[in-house]
Amino acid sequence: MLLKVLIALVFLGMVASLAAGAGFLLRDGSASRRLLVSLKVRVALAATLLALLFYGFHLGSLGG
Repeated sequence: MLLKVLIALVFLGMVASLAAGAGFLLRDGSASRRLLVSLKVRVALAATLLALLFYGFHLGSLGG
């Protein structure tokens, strides 16, 4: 159960980072440093999400 909550939280963090990046792009323009940081956070969260999914399927707690 904890693994599913972690996966959901990481996914919500990715969506929040995506929304923040879109806001930074609209306000600051494409040369924004905050936009780059938002992208780095989103990539790190995506890697974490993949790792959690692989771990969950490996343990059998996510798959049938």
